[in-house]
Order: sequence, then C-alpha cells, then structure tokens
Amino acid sequence: MWTTWRAATQDALYGRDGFYARGERPAAHFRTSVHASARYAGAILGLLSHADAALGHPDRLDLVDIGAGQGELLGQVLALAQRLPVCGAVPAGTRLSFPQRIVPRAVEIAPHSPGCDDRIRWSAAPPARIRGLVIASEWLDNIPVDVAELTPDGPRLVLVDPGSGAERTGPPAGPAEQEWLRRWWPLHHPGDRAELGHPRCAAWADVIGRLDGGLALAADYAHSRDGRPLAGTLAGFRDGRAVRPIPDGSRDITAHVALDACAAAGTVAGATETLLTTQRAALRALGLTGRRPPLSQADRDPAGYLTGLRVAAEEAELTDPAGLGGFGWLVQAVGVPLPGPLTALAAGAA
Repeated sequence: MWTTWRAATQDALYGRDGFYARGERPAAHFRTSVHASARYAGAILGLLSHADAALGHPDRLDLVDIGAGQGELLGQVLALAQRLPVCGAVPAGTRLSFPQRIVPRAVEIAPHSPGCDDRIRWSAAPPARIRGLVIASEWLDNIPVDVAELTPDGPRLVLVDPGSGAERTGPPAGPAEQEWLRRWWPLHHPGDRAELGHPRCAAWADVIGRLDGGLALAADYAHSRDGRPLAGTLAGFRDGRAVRPIPDGSRDITAHVALDACAAAGTVAGATETLLTTQRAALRALGLTGRRPPLSQADRDPAGYLTGLRVAAEEAELTDPAGLGGFGWLVQAVGVPLPGPLTALAAGAA
C-alpha cells in the first residue's frame, strides 16, 4: 500500500508493533553520546547547575529527557550530582541540597527496564510546565517527516511502499509544506529532494512553550539552509549498522534535522536566547577538551595517568568532528541567560 513517508515512518517506529513501541534499545542499533561516555552526562549536569543558579535555586528543579530510552542519561546525571562536592553547596536557607531538588522525568513511549533508577518519573509526554533543563538527544531526528521531490510541475510528496521501500511520486505538496520549503529548504532542479521538517519545528516549539524558565537542548545530526543535501538524508539502522530505510518496523528510520528552522520556531514560542553550534564546539567550551595527560605523570602517578588517558579518549570520541562531535547543538533559554562559555560561542556565531 502506497503511503507518505511520514505516515509510514510513524507506523514503523511508533505503531502497535513499531520499532520503538516494542521497546528496542537504541544502544543495540547505533552508538550515541549517552552510551559513549559519562562525560556527556557531566556536561549535561553543568547545564543543569547553570539553570539552577539562574533560577535562584528553586525548591523544584526539573530535569526532563525527551526520548530517554532506558533512562541511562538521567541515571548518570543523578549519580554525578550525588558525587560531586560542588553539588552539595547550596545557599544559606535552602531547605534541600542540589541533588534532592532535582525532579528527573523520562519522556518515552517504550517500556522501561526494572533496573532503572527509581527516582526517575516516566511519562509518554513532557510535563505541562518545566523549570530547569530539557534534553532532547537524538529525538528530533526520529519525528517522522514527509519527503518532497521537485518535478516539472513543482514539489510533490514522495510515496513509499512500507514493505519494500520502493518509491513513487505522489500528490503536490500543500501550501504549508511549500511555504516551509521556500523558507528553509529551497528546491532548485528537478529531482532535488527535501525532508519537510515542519513537524519537528512544531514539536520543538511545543517544548519551548512548556518551559517556564531554564534551558532546552536538542542534540542531533543536522544541516543548515546553506548546506542542505540535494538527495535528503533518510537512513535506516539495525544491529549496529546502516541499512536501507525501509519503513517495515524492523529498523530505526531517521533523517537529519533542520535545526536552524527549529531554532526559529523556538524563538517564536518564547525562547529569549539561542545558540546553534556543533557538539564539538559546545563540549569543548564546557571543558571537554580530549587533552591527554602529560607523559611525566605516568612515572609519578601511573593509575592517574591511565585514568586521564581513558577520559581523554572518551572526550575525543564525543568531540570528533567526523563522528559524535559533528552533531548539531541547539540550546535555547527562556528567562535565563545562556551559560557563560556558551554565550561566548553564541557571540562568535552572531
């Protein structure tokens, strides 16, 4: 049965027997920053600590992970918050310590494993009001989108057979789709393709609209208006390798994100400050340099030297421009400033 890519992907990922609905673990199919190193959680903890201070150390500090998988990132952040001495230092008169004030929530449709941290609250949708930090690591790329192709008669939607992945040209793109294409992904020559990202813009705007104060981070493979790929970016992943993007429920289906379009939607929804950069630049600004310890340390502190090498290797993977470091980072603030190191990046990009 021929259908649009958006409808086919929605069913393949989130239908009754869809890839994510049945509880597939992302770590079994592709490597993410969360699974690469707890150093990523350390950077997230830094963002949460900034939001806490900027909000005046509220009694309740929300930490919301959208597309949380099995709650690995939340668990790592909570563990780090308990261990770091600086996290226990709170202003005089504060009733609860920093870790005690964190309210972690995993937003996920798949069932969670029994071994998850029992402090984490689970829901299928984000809370209505959020004060603190929202994380969306590799979430937007799994929001289904339609595919359009430019024909001599104008842009038309591409239809797909979910069982085989075969495609054919479908109906003309509607007015909303054509307006989004004109603004964010212009098609110039017959055969040029685009992934229509307005559902992702709407989803991100919804996140920003729920933020009463704090920060929101979207980290994803991305592209910008001046460098959109002519053939699009639809891809499939299964068992740790790239496969054809056949929307039959057997594999993850993803497409890179027009984060610049999402940023504009977030601004309309109420974001007061914005940073659009790479994960490499953001993590390096937050202190993850990947720098090896001095060789002289190997003689006087062999164990510390080996630990330093491990940390450097993990940070190098997280910031590798050809890998995880090539992710786009969209950080938007509502009612608080961006963290100082990220403010400098934003000023440089302006």
